[in-house]
Amino acid sequence: MYRIKYFVDNHPDLFTYLPAHKVHPHDKVVDWLLLRWLPENITPNRLTVLRIILTPLVFWLILNEYYRIGSVVFLIAATTDLMDGSLARLKNQITNFGVLFDPLADKLLIGSMVLLLVFKYFNPWLGLTILGIEILFIILALVYRAKFKTVHMANLWGKIKMVLQVLATFTVLFALVFNIPDFFTVAAWLFMLAIAFAIISLFQHGV
Repeated sequence: MYRIKYFVDNHPDLFTYLPAHKVHPHDKVVDWLLLRWLPENITPNRLTVLRIILTPLVFWLILNEYYRIGSVVFLIAATTDLMDGSLARLKNQITNFGVLFDPLADKLLIGSMVLLLVFKYFNPWLGLTILGIEILFIILALVYRAKFKTVHMANLWGKIKMVLQVLATFTVLFALVFNIPDFFTVAAWLFMLAIAFAIISLFQHGV
């Protein structure tokens, strides 16, 4: 706890609340379905940190082939991604920490699933392409942070990419739990579609 407080105190620029310039239509849907049930002390950053904490647990469950419970925990972790962004915009609690670590948390979650599932059940080139693009996103974010002292917020294409990756991963888990091989084909197409949106997102960021 001391180290967390020390980090927060020494990086006030990361935790200063910023106003939301735009609230998306889906934010109100997420608010009605999920956010209204959250305790008042839950902040977007706490949801992001929860996703980071849950990722090793998801990794361990899937690694040991506990696919049923692993699917549930994966969905919980992925849902926090849907929630933290909407909560930040609706409550004007956007922070540079969230802008930087929210996509990083996504990449850790999806990247771990790619290592365990895509390389095992699909062509390795699919896994390498997904990981390669995600690494480019991380490098780009670090460059902007170091050179321009700013952090890029995720654009629409990046958000669609993440949704497709989550759907693809869950489809693989669904296929494993219920032994439906045809779902692997569906998952492969979802992953490839996610790659297409990821490339568009990269060019929108100036790459």
